Amino acid sequence: MSDRKFKKLEYKHKGITWTTYPEVCKSCGLCIEKCPVKCLSFDDANTEYLELPAVKCDIEKCIACKTCELSCPDAAIRVEGKR
Repeated sequence: MSDRKFKKLEYKHKGITWTTYPEVCKSCGLCIEKCPVKCLSFDDANTEYLELPAVKCDIEKCIACKTCELSCPDAAIRVEGKR
């Protein structure tokens, strides 16, 4: 296995850290569709995989339920902490 480190984007607020790896995200949108508080959207400013937009988080709305992390087929999202 490779020791390659992927670029990551982190959003932090009140004990929650939401991280995405745009080089891994294939923009399928499952996380956006499943989010119960609708805090996720596509980030046109961060394109990596096939020049498709990665996902960004409105961290102030995030409840750290980890639904996005669990629904991501590519393990491109990590959620730490809770409210």
